[in-house]
Amino acid sequence: MGVKHGRDYEDILSDLTSAVGMIPDSYLFFDMEPQEWEVLAEGERHEVNEALAEDLFFALGSESMINVGSGVVIYDADTHRIDILIGKEEMTFVTLI
Repeated sequence: MGVKHGRDYEDILSDLTSAVGMIPDSYLFFDMEPQEWEVLAEGERHEVNEALAEDLFFALGSESMINVGSGVVIYDADTHRIDILIGKEEMTFVTLI
């Protein structure tokens, strides 16, 4: 189902892909080992982060907070955005409207 949004899905997906790419160990979401991540070319890493962004977008429709490696991705329905945090620090966010 995904989260409620007013922006074009492709724009949200692009922003969310960039945002999860800021989490240094986002690959842990897919149970990848650091060595597996390190051998991927930049384009392959982008594909993994895009798949992660798609999974998160739809999963956040039913669960508002998801751990991704050392980060946390949170759907805030009140502000219509997806927040990406590491620890208690907000790294970035993706607007949905």
